[in-house]
Amino acid sequence: MKKKLAISLVIIVLITVGICFFTQNNQKEETKLKEKKTEIKKEPEIKTSKLSLIMVGDALLHSSLYRDGYNNGTYNFTSQLELIKPIVQNYDLAFYNQESILGGTELGLSDYPTFNSPKEFGDAMIDAGFNLVSLANNHTLDRGEKAVISSCNYWKTKDVLAAGSYTSNEEANEIKIKEKNGIKYTLLAYTYGTNGIPVPQGKDYLVNIYSDEKVKNDIEKVRDKVDVLLVSMHWGNEYQTEPTAEQKRQAEYLSSLGVDIIIGTHPHIIEPITYINDTLVIYSLGNFISAQSTNNDYNTMVELMTSVDIIKEEKDGQTTIKLENLNNELLYNYYHKGSRWTNFKVVPFSRMNETYNSDYQRLYDKYSAVVKMYDPNIKVNPLKA
Repeated sequence: MKKKLAISLVIIVLITVGICFFTQNNQKEETKLKEKKTEIKKEPEIKTSKLSLIMVGDALLHSSLYRDGYNNGTYNFTSQLELIKPIVQNYDLAFYNQESILGGTELGLSDYPTFNSPKEFGDAMIDAGFNLVSLANNHTLDRGEKAVISSCNYWKTKDVLAAGSYTSNEEANEIKIKEKNGIKYTLLAYTYGTNGIPVPQGKDYLVNIYSDEKVKNDIEKVRDKVDVLLVSMHWGNEYQTEPTAEQKRQAEYLSSLGVDIIIGTHPHIIEPITYINDTLVIYSLGNFISAQSTNNDYNTMVELMTSVDIIKEEKDGQTTIKLENLNNELLYNYYHKGSRWTNFKVVPFSRMNETYNSDYQRLYDKYSAVVKMYDPNIKVNPLKA
């Protein structure tokens, strides 16, 4: 009996040891399997970079506006931009269209229909934070080749990316690429025409006239060299809130070529904002600053300032560009209309009160609706209570 009992105890011990060994081994295998699954599930690291961009429309300097900036023999426009500057300086990139050419006082200043403006206005815009400038519009050739050369030489001395008007074929063919926050970008700029003023023969470089072929060639040169491609389009019909069929066609075409943001100018009034595939299309920002009296219910005096964040994501060797935080602020081009127009100032609607326009609430509702015409989800900053 003792022998049988001993054998039984040995068998029980062996079984217990075996069970323990099997359980421990099984637990180790399960732990390894879990660790392996965890490794498989672990997402590749994503590197994220961001550029903030803000955009406004046409700077059209009528004589009353630059006279307002004149004092004791010099021009100074900083007071006209003092409410805009604190906003613009929060952004990495800031765009505007220099509608009236900055040929400078040495050529003689002039008003509509053939403009020439003081270079000091450019100084004020740079001081306010603007660093992307379109030079291609229907007034580029107003004062001929001399004014274009004077303008281009001025912009060459500034730390800005100016596009659409050049002094040689070599300059026109060398598309400038800049980089900030690890994101490479460029600006291309085109106009539908030059108010019937012919481009001098053999000098197409003086102003970029739009054609499907030209824009395709330019984009093919640079698309794979930049993360973000901005295209300024001076297009459409003046004083119309609805984009033309040709604007829509060109927007579709530019989107198909990989343009990230289309910035529209020329109509002098606001047109809607929308997306075509992944392309942000701003059909018209309207005027930024001018002395255009109202064409119809302040439409040339209520303007748009659009901002967006450009997000670059790098993952597994692939780069993705996303546009986030799209927002809009209406602007009002204020001036005092007495014996002469004075005290010009660009006023954000977030700062509007009855001093500037007693009907500003109605104007806000009306022109916000234009911005949202194609997409009700587009945001417009509310009025402050």
